[in-house]
Amino acid sequence: MSPLYGGIEAGGTKFVCAVGTGPEDIRAEIRFPTASPADTIQKAVDFFREQQEIMRRPLAAIGIAAFGPLDPDRTSPTFGYITSTPKPGWQNADLAGEVARALNLPVGFDTDVNGAALAEGRWGAAQGLDTVLYLTIGTGFGGGGLVGGQLMHGLIHPEMGHIRIPHDRLRDPFEGACPYHGDCLEGLAAGPALEKRWGARAETLPPEHPAWDLEAHYLALGLHNYICTLSPQRIIMGGGVMSQPQLFPLVRAKTAELLNGYVQSPQILENIDEYIVPPALGAQAGVLGAFALAKDTL
Repeated sequence: MSPLYGGIEAGGTKFVCAVGTGPEDIRAEIRFPTASPADTIQKAVDFFREQQEIMRRPLAAIGIAAFGPLDPDRTSPTFGYITSTPKPGWQNADLAGEVARALNLPVGFDTDVNGAALAEGRWGAAQGLDTVLYLTIGTGFGGGGLVGGQLMHGLIHPEMGHIRIPHDRLRDPFEGACPYHGDCLEGLAAGPALEKRWGARAETLPPEHPAWDLEAHYLALGLHNYICTLSPQRIIMGGGVMSQPQLFPLVRAKTAELLNGYVQSPQILENIDEYIVPPALGAQAGVLGAFALAKDTL
């Protein structure tokens, strides 16, 4: 009998908790808004306790794919903590530790984007590849992935949304929305930046709105830097902002234009539609990433 895992996709606006083993075996799932750490963690713990009783089987491990910044280093005294997040009340919250103590289970812990990259590598758009980039553009801008088949870590974890990119203030006088860096990539291209710049939520802007050409320009600048730095074999882009169908063709075209033939790879020169892609696992990539983290922690 295969071990059962618990997965938590811990987002800044909502938590998704599930029990299962993979994309074809999600046995129970719950979603609820992200409130205070104490209330939110308790809801997650209650769900897993209830599911173990219903299924009359213990879980083998819990995986948490969380918003950040966070501490993924198991040798660190603050492993499992959400650290310098701008989300009120969550600074220095011991997310993984609270879950582990309450359920008496091993816990795998990483960023939501690293988790999603792991899931896409195991079951989705990155199968068979060992160097992959996963980006999510929504209420924030996160990036993670695999290099040589291993999740990206170092001092902490990648913070790809906070790179500096050219900002033409004549074309776009918007100051930026990042509370730490102003006009970093997240500050110019994440959902809150779109809403503050244009005075409307991104999903309400029509396809022909100038917002999308500017958005694609900023995203392509970021992709240019990531491609030249990490040389990923594929780039997967998810999140609410990327749900706009007109955005992928614009981003692909502008990325190829910026690279200008310098990176001599058929994936970019001939098959860019298969190089910059949406997640194959769709909205389940995060919670499936949590399953993969749970499995790997054993």
